[in-house]
Amino acid sequence: MAGNGPGTLSTHVLNTAEGIPGTGVRVELWRLDPDPAQVTETLTNEDGRTVDPLLPAGGFRAGRYELRFHIGAYFTARGIAPDPLFLDVVAVNFGMADGVRHYHVPLLCTPWSYSTYRGS
Repeated sequence: MAGNGPGTLSTHVLNTAEGIPGTGVRVELWRLDPDPAQVTETLTNEDGRTVDPLLPAGGFRAGRYELRFHIGAYFTARGIAPDPLFLDVVAVNFGMADGVRHYHVPLLCTPWSYSTYRGS
C-alpha cells in the first residue's frame, strides 16, 4: 500500500426523487483494511456536498474504504420514506490506489434506489 499522498476524497448527495441536493445527509467514511475503523463523519450542506474533503491532502492512504450514507433518516425527515424503510444506510465500498489524484464518489438516490460512480 502507498503511504500518505496529496490525494483527496469528496462526495455529494443528489435527491433524484425530488430533483434537489441531499441537504443534511449524515455521511460516514470508514477505512476497511487492515481492520475497519471510522475515519470521519459529517453532514452534507445545502448543495448536498461536504464542506471539507473527507480525506484531505496528506491524509490519503491507498486501500479499501466505505462511505455510509444515512438516506433513510434523510427521506424520513422529508416525509417521503416508505414504512418500513426500503433503504436505510447505503454503503458504498470502493478502493483507492492513486495517492495523487482526487477521488469523488457521489450518491444519486431516491427512497427506493441509488447509483454511484467515480466522479471528478
